Amino acid sequence: MENLTLKNTDDEIILVDDSGEQLGEISFQSIRDNTVWAVTHTGVSPKLRGRGIAGKLLDALVERAEGEGVKLKAICPYVVKKFNEEPDTYDEINADK
Repeated sequence: MENLTLKNTDDEIILVDDSGEQLGEISFQSIRDNTVWAVTHTGVSPKLRGRGIAGKLLDALVERAEGEGVKLKAICPYVVKKFNEEPDTYDEINADK
């Protein structure tokens, strides 16, 4: 697999390859006086689907949110599914718990 890098922006984490092509992203909006980030979208390039990339993007966002002391509100269907399937992993960061 090519070298992939996660990059943080103000409202998303993006995955890029060595050429700078964006291959994935997880997006969020700050709500509740920046105490909660509403996770609105997760996307992965079709050429990388099935490799756990969406999960890696979510893990990176969870780590970033924990570091900044905010909770996550799942809006994106993928994140809603992960929060429901793995409560032991996500309940502490889940703004709805």
